[in-house]
Amino acid sequence: MENIVEIKGNVKYPITLDPGVWIFDDRRVELTEYFADDNKGNDNNLEEYTKAISKHWDREIMEGAVYPPTLKSEKKYERQKVLTGSFGIPLKPFLANAEPLDSADTLVLHTEAGEIEISLDEGRELILGFSHKGKPLKENGPVHVYFGDGTNHTDPIKDVKGISIK
Repeated sequence: MENIVEIKGNVKYPITLDPGVWIFDDRRVELTEYFADDNKGNDNNLEEYTKAISKHWDREIMEGAVYPPTLKSEKKYERQKVLTGSFGIPLKPFLANAEPLDSADTLVLHTEAGEIEISLDEGRELILGFSHKGKPLKENGPVHVYFGDGTNHTDPIKDVKGISIK
């Protein structure tokens, strides 16, 4: 149970997060690309995802489900990237699912070193790092917390064991 992170407190639905399954989640972001990108925190990700899916769908309709060699090499590259990359996932959708109550205004990160309080609005922009160089964060984990603006991307908040809303 040490690899589980709970979101609890002043929320309608307390939820439990398992970072071990996020590698399969389409919302994951490659951390080095995310913090190098000028569009971080931008909602263009949905638009880009929709365009990519549409392009893939059009390709399947025109060419059938047989994958051309370039698509096969793209899939191989993506698999290799998963095995060697460092990944995170935005906290925002999980907070939306927990539904903080109207009186909630503070997000508390519970770490081995103590508690860190930030505003709930800042909390919505956090990225939860769950993988470094293709490996889960067993030391100093289960998640590392990065601010959405990237100010701590070289020194994330480590040993985060839980999140509560006040």
